[in-house]
Amino acid sequence: MHKLSSPAQAEYLFIDLDGTLTDPSEGITRGVMYALERFGIHEDDPGKLYPFIGPPLYDSFMHYYGFDLATAYKAIEYFQEYYSKQGMYENVPYPGISELLHAWQAEGRRLILATSKPEVFAVRILERFGMADAFALMAGGDVEEKRVEKHLVIDYAMKRLGLSDTRDCLMMGDRKFDVLGAAAHGIPTLGVLYGFGSREELSQAGALWLAESVQELGAMMKRP
Repeated sequence: MHKLSSPAQAEYLFIDLDGTLTDPSEGITRGVMYALERFGIHEDDPGKLYPFIGPPLYDSFMHYYGFDLATAYKAIEYFQEYYSKQGMYENVPYPGISELLHAWQAEGRRLILATSKPEVFAVRILERFGMADAFALMAGGDVEEKRVEKHLVIDYAMKRLGLSDTRDCLMMGDRKFDVLGAAAHGIPTLGVLYGFGSREELSQAGALWLAESVQELGAMMKRP
């Protein structure tokens, strides 16, 4: 079990992408709209599609539009058609987050990206916004959407790092999926409230700490 009495003590920082480092809402909602159109479903309210940000896409297509698994995977193919060409770049880093990542790296902390987004997209997004070099490892989902549950992504990252002891580890994320995925490995979570999850969602999932803003996140991670 973790031994952190403060998030600032963590040496290994597992960090989510969407809603934690960047606001991906435009690219993801447009990608979902594009996919739905291929099934004759016209959705013109991007806000209605915000629940697609964070969880595995096949879950969302099944839950919100009643698709069966095979249809959901077909919808993901259409989504990725749009996302790979355009959607991944319709993405805005939160102000101050890049500076924070590089400051943590300079302190000797190991930063590990842990995202359900396909790794190939995640790496390109972070490279585009000058954040990739802050990470010791970038781990994401696979394009086939088999490795998308957060606990599987974390497991995959730990194996690549050769890390078995999680006592100095911390997860940072904006949704319950981050909290629950990290908890499966005994890793506590610092939840960020500027993303897409509510205080209630993160608290109920078991996040030990909550940061209202990027500035507060920096303050909570500052070492004495």
